[in-house]
Amino acid sequence: MSFDLVVWVMDPDASAEDVGAAFELCRQGEHVDAAPHPRIADFYVAMTSAYPDRDTNGSPWAVTPLHIAADHVEMKLDEDCPDEVLLTVEELAGKHGLLLFDPQGGTVYPPGAMAS
Repeated sequence: MSFDLVVWVMDPDASAEDVGAAFELCRQGEHVDAAPHPRIADFYVAMTSAYPDRDTNGSPWAVTPLHIAADHVEMKLDEDCPDEVLLTVEELAGKHGLLLFDPQGGTVYPPGAMAS
């Protein structure tokens, strides 16, 4: 079993419905045909520097490589993924000004919402 987290370049005030609709389009294979937004590219580099998605020995990822598109990165995490990985996702999403979406619960966290 795995669970998903997705980071998005969207208006920070986007509703859970807006993000959920974008996620559903992604699931249907509909993506913006463009290079990744710089904040998405920077998030991906930082995330995979900490937790590589190519050499997956001991990886927290249930599916590799991570799905990167112009406006989002989808991460399928192993159910036994350490909490430190989740904290890294939250920290990097905030640092790069990205929305964090939990598709299992439909919850959207705006940039910085996870900061303590």
